[in-house]
Amino acid sequence: MSDTAAAPAKPVSSSYTRSNPFPGKLLVNRRLSTPDSEKETRHFEIDLTGWGLTFEPGDSIAVYPKNDPELVEQIIHAIGATGDELVPAAKTDKPLRDALSRDYSITQPTPKLLKAIAQAAPSAPLLAHLLEPARKQDLENYLWGMEVIDFLLDHRSLKFPPEQFVGLLSKLQPRLYSIASSLRVFPDQVHLIVDVVRYESHGRVRKGVCSTFLAERATDGPVPVYPTTAKHFHLPEAGDTPMIMVGPGTGIAPFRAFLQERRALGAKGRTWLFFGAQRERCDSYYNAEFEQLQQDGFLTHFDCAWSRDQEHKVYVQHKMLDRAAELWKWLDEGAYFYVCGDAKRMAKDVDAALRKIVQDQGGRSVEQAQDYVEQMKSEKRYRRDVY
Repeated sequence: MSDTAAAPAKPVSSSYTRSNPFPGKLLVNRRLSTPDSEKETRHFEIDLTGWGLTFEPGDSIAVYPKNDPELVEQIIHAIGATGDELVPAAKTDKPLRDALSRDYSITQPTPKLLKAIAQAAPSAPLLAHLLEPARKQDLENYLWGMEVIDFLLDHRSLKFPPEQFVGLLSKLQPRLYSIASSLRVFPDQVHLIVDVVRYESHGRVRKGVCSTFLAERATDGPVPVYPTTAKHFHLPEAGDTPMIMVGPGTGIAPFRAFLQERRALGAKGRTWLFFGAQRERCDSYYNAEFEQLQQDGFLTHFDCAWSRDQEHKVYVQHKMLDRAAELWKWLDEGAYFYVCGDAKRMAKDVDAALRKIVQDQGGRSVEQAQDYVEQMKSEKRYRRDVY
């Protein structure tokens, strides 16, 4: 997902569509972070042989997950069903178990479900009160870390008929992941870098729908995928254009693809990669690949920010400021500036650092620095894929 415009990639010659995704096959599921890391980051490789579609570095892939079967069974039991009841799903009728597995979102409670519970359960006055329009923020705070199963177990006397129950759910949506590989290098594969989400709240272990599908269950059957084009997050047309790439955590994904592509094309433009994670010892991804790219002249600079390896936290924006003079020289010579990753904090902090560098190193006023950065955007030299 990003703040750039996105549209479906154009098929070469394929019968596959967004509503009929290609049944990929998981080839590789490898942990990138070490077991003592605070994050479980994994590298996935999916076989695309015979799909007839295409993508470019910078694009994303939509992965169509299946829900956790254990959670499906818990929900079936909670509503007093058997799982064999036929319910509407995907323009047909399916057994409830299949529908809850593949077609409906069964984690985040919808307003419709909450309203139905509030109306049917006399013991839910707080919920009814929180559903008032003026209490939107209070409702969000109340719902944090809670899932559909919590409400069903908290109101065991409510036994929704299966058809009514699925009507209170939203559709299970595909998840978008930045592509971490080049088709020129891996013509029948797509590579992904994913943080696997697992945490505990209200006494229950929660699992990210798609990240745990890939990590735990994707070998049991196909991994449906379909490409999505990010119109304004591709490589510069000219191979000699310098590029500055900022991608902490899984935000490094498209830049691995960029560097693979440039190497495959023999592009000689200078490249500068800023990567950040918590600890060098357990969160270094693809070090051997990036070192080889440096040795072969396709990665000019590789700066890493390890936020927890010292008393004061160090992030990618701090590394940028440390290298401000040379970074400004690159910008002044026409370098493209790319950012991928967290939108809430990282992308804002990187943007602020960029503007400060332009101001301080370029000898500009605050207003002139803002104008320079806005001009970079209009020239499509400042490109972001943030989520």
